[in-house]
Amino acid sequence: MTSSPANLYLDLLKKTLTFTLWPEPPAPAEDPGARLSFLERAALGHVSGALARAEIGLFSTRRPVEEDRREGKTWPACAHTMIGLRRLDNLQFCVETALLEGVQGDLIETGVWRGGACIFMKGVLAAHGAADRKVFVADSFRGLPEPDQKYPADRDSNFHTFPALAVPLEEVKENFRKYGLLDDNVVFLPGWFKDTLADPAINRLAVMRLDGDMYGSTLEALTALYPKLSPGGFCIIDDYALPGCRKAVDDFRARHAVTEEVRAIDWAGAFWRKAKT
Repeated sequence: MTSSPANLYLDLLKKTLTFTLWPEPPAPAEDPGARLSFLERAALGHVSGALARAEIGLFSTRRPVEEDRREGKTWPACAHTMIGLRRLDNLQFCVETALLEGVQGDLIETGVWRGGACIFMKGVLAAHGAADRKVFVADSFRGLPEPDQKYPADRDSNFHTFPALAVPLEEVKENFRKYGLLDDNVVFLPGWFKDTLADPAINRLAVMRLDGDMYGSTLEALTALYPKLSPGGFCIIDDYALPGCRKAVDDFRARHAVTEEVRAIDWAGAFWRKAKT
């Protein structure tokens, strides 16, 4: 990779979004990222609530190794993304390849947390002067849904119990503003995927990045968006290591005869490129 101004900017943007330029600060002890058991988190949550009323905080210190931060294996306290540097490298490759080869369409992420991956997509477009493409930011902005009985693979999912995954819309917008990347071509789609991804504003896509964790969320996103992915476009699955997500991807691909090779990004993520016709 050359040290061009664009590459230097994007390298700095990745390191800033992942907070890898700084030591990981102490995090609230009740945060599930502290890797405590459910009972331990519940007990600490009760204690920290009482302490908070006395204006006393309870924190845990975490010192993740650099490889874990690169691989996105930590639940960061301050970073604007938890996907790690390798998955951001992959996202840069996909967006830049689409730009270089003229793959038509916009960009979307479904499941954005604090918005970091979407911010990076917008940064890649800005670095290359691609002002004619939209970035769709799709999320409930209130956490993950409770398991739906029509998706048995999600029966044991407890993602909806993690308050740290519920990042408000205004917080995500403010994160875009911090990087100077909020404009009219950043389109927010608040709500459950089953209700929002049929939006007619989503016409054609060059890159789709799915980060829904669950079977239902992943299948709903694939069903709504994959027909809109241009030939030569990229489908990125953030959570392919999770059984429910992987089953949704495999079921969809089998049902629709998608045969392009699924390529691993790191321990969790995977992607494929839609065949050119």
